[in-house]
Amino acid sequence: MTPQDHRQLPVFVYGTLRPGQCNHDLFLRGRTTAVRPARLHGAVLYEGPGYPYAVADPAGDVLGEIITLAPAGYRHVLAALDVLENHMPGDPASLYDRVEREVRLTGSGEAVRAWVYLAADRVARRLRASGTPVPGGSWPGPRLT
Repeated sequence: MTPQDHRQLPVFVYGTLRPGQCNHDLFLRGRTTAVRPARLHGAVLYEGPGYPYAVADPAGDVLGEIITLAPAGYRHVLAALDVLENHMPGDPASLYDRVEREVRLTGSGEAVRAWVYLAADRVARRLRASGTPVPGGSWPGPRLT
């Protein structure tokens, strides 16, 4: 973990880590203090094999949730999420980069700084060239939250 990783930012989730999805139960259930619907502006969601990728794009929006991790297990959970998302800083084989972004809470519009897993550069280039955007920016489809 880099020094900036020690800040306990919430995590914006938009795929299999969302409540009701398979990895939420495995990695986050019982390890969070809050789950709030939110929107990430500046990214487009693309279909992937089995899970989506958010790709930086100033014209896009991605719907998901802000997950506040419990302080006691924060570093352990964040490290587990990095492994799940194949986030390996400096490694060209990484699938995702974990970056700090501003996310807006649904309803209030309040801005929150959060970690977001965006498609790593090589993956993002491939998706922009030949990927399938997720209609409405919500995976696996419209959410009624």
